[in-house]
Amino acid sequence: MPAVFEHPLTVTRDDLDLLDHANNLSYLKWMQTAALAHSAVQGWPTERYQALGCGWVVRSHQIEYLQPALLRQELIVRTWVANMRKVTSLRRYRIVRPSDNVLLAEAATDWAFIHYPTGQLKRIPVEVSAAFEVVADAD
Repeated sequence: MPAVFEHPLTVTRDDLDLLDHANNLSYLKWMQTAALAHSAVQGWPTERYQALGCGWVVRSHQIEYLQPALLRQELIVRTWVANMRKVTSLRRYRIVRPSDNVLLAEAATDWAFIHYPTGQLKRIPVEVSAAFEVVADAD
């Protein structure tokens, strides 16, 4: 299973803002889609979290935009788990344009593990944390 997951995408017209650049909300959508896809590949699709009655919610996002993404560009969202603590996990992202290997954005999301019915923080179960390799620094 991939420690650093690569999620390909193509910039669509719906992703664009008034300047014909990908809107900042599109980056958030791409990050979440890549995180969910990575989790599913690791054996934890949304349905498995639902059956467990627990799962991840976002505490915060940090994004640094370096270059714009434009219509019809092919991109790759690289994502990995940077740490796994008792009830939280930090996931990092690099969004690149593979045609010239330009880095468009670097980002991170701090996720918290909660019990769905109560919304309370919950210790990350061993079976969840064991499914993900922690990558301290991915180049």
